[in-house]
Amino acid sequence: MLAEQSILLMLAVAVAGAALCLSLPRPRQVLTTIVAVSAVEMAFAINIWAAVLAGPGSVTAAEQWFYIDAFSAFHIVVLVLVFLLSSAFAGVYFTSEAAHGFMISVARRFGALWLGSLAAMLLVLMSNNLGIMWVGMEATTLLSAFLISLYPTRLSLEAMWKYLIICSIGIAFAFMGTLLAAASIQSGGIVEADALLWTHLASPEAHLDPILMKFAFVFVLVGYGTKAGLAPIHSWLPDAHSQAPAPVSAMFSGFLLNTALYCVMRFVPPAQHALGPNFANGLLIVFGTLSILVAAGFIVFQRDAKRLLAYHSVEHMGIITLGYGLGPLGAFAALFHTLNHSVCKSLAFFAVGRLGQRFGSHEMHTISGALRADHLWGIALLVSLLALIGVAPFSIFMSEYQLLRAAAGTGAWLALALFLIASGVVFVSALRHLIDMAFGDPKAHEPPAREGKLAVPIVVLAVGLLLVLGLWMPLSLSQAIASAAAVLAG
Repeated sequence: MLAEQSILLMLAVAVAGAALCLSLPRPRQVLTTIVAVSAVEMAFAINIWAAVLAGPGSVTAAEQWFYIDAFSAFHIVVLVLVFLLSSAFAGVYFTSEAAHGFMISVARRFGALWLGSLAAMLLVLMSNNLGIMWVGMEATTLLSAFLISLYPTRLSLEAMWKYLIICSIGIAFAFMGTLLAAASIQSGGIVEADALLWTHLASPEAHLDPILMKFAFVFVLVGYGTKAGLAPIHSWLPDAHSQAPAPVSAMFSGFLLNTALYCVMRFVPPAQHALGPNFANGLLIVFGTLSILVAAGFIVFQRDAKRLLAYHSVEHMGIITLGYGLGPLGAFAALFHTLNHSVCKSLAFFAVGRLGQRFGSHEMHTISGALRADHLWGIALLVSLLALIGVAPFSIFMSEYQLLRAAAGTGAWLALALFLIASGVVFVSALRHLIDMAFGDPKAHEPPAREGKLAVPIVVLAVGLLLVLGLWMPLSLSQAIASAAAVLAG
């Protein structure tokens, strides 16, 4: 019962926190509120995750309209972890911008949109109804778009509209896929108001129409794949990441992309029941491999640090998608990589955002000499980028190694070869960029300022997670990820 109540309370706390932010009189109170709400949500998320793993494998509420299994519980914990880290960093980031426009009106708007986005993503992850899941995904687009242009400029407004237009088109494709999925289950003789409940659609007894389900999955993959940043429909992502404030970029890359990919994966078990495993897995492998290759090409020529990280997001979402397409072992690697990438990319955006404030620009040649100019965020930049390109002993190296084992085990030799080639290009290119930024000659910059109290704990926690999970995976985490992967296998 407590876990069921936690589901509703998570949504209620996020919505109430968003409303509260609109009435607070000081920016500092807004920043404190989002940290407090994120901390409370983490307690609820861990409680739900523990109940799912210890119980029958799922927790439901509101007559099964809210349904959380091991797959969704894992994503909820990662979501709240990213929000907690990003909310804490927002206190550091925006406090230093108090004299540059972070006034109470901006703070209220940020707090409301920030926690509103959290509520929308929670709705996506908790909903058993695929139609409500689509509504939640559309809500994330509308709410998060205005976070991109928190400080309205020509470039940020252009990035916001590009994000709105491209992702809305993608969401429209996903809506068509959802309707086709509903039609496929009705053609099997089940006509009910709850026909779009995932528990019905994923059941082997659903008798889905293969032709309709094939079109449904293609529409869903293209539609939600647009929001997930999969190539070749990723063009909104570099602009949005480069123009949004650093905490927003961290949230986008650390979890908003994962939310969209989660929606795709909810359609995989129904597609496999109707069509067999090869169709859905084959498309995931193609889109994943293509994203890795496209990102590798763009990473070579980047000059802006935030755009560099944006293309790393395309690359790593491709890696996760490729893993999902490689069967149960690949799904385990993909889920582990989801956690690793979320923590690592959040830390990377924190470092680039804070260094950008210090140096006055996100251009790589301007950030040169970051280690000598700012020891804390220079180390954070160094560690996060080394982890992103798969250097041992950080945890991304381990999840990519597991993915290679999965590719070899399933005989996906072409995907394996292309992944290795692209990873080599990314490694060399990103390492060259990193050496210039971290060890180059320092340019003119503001003298080091006193960091907020949360700055050091944020960096220590993120670096610690990347290092510990690269050296040792707790048995409880391994079992939790295995349970989440088993959901995709039916």
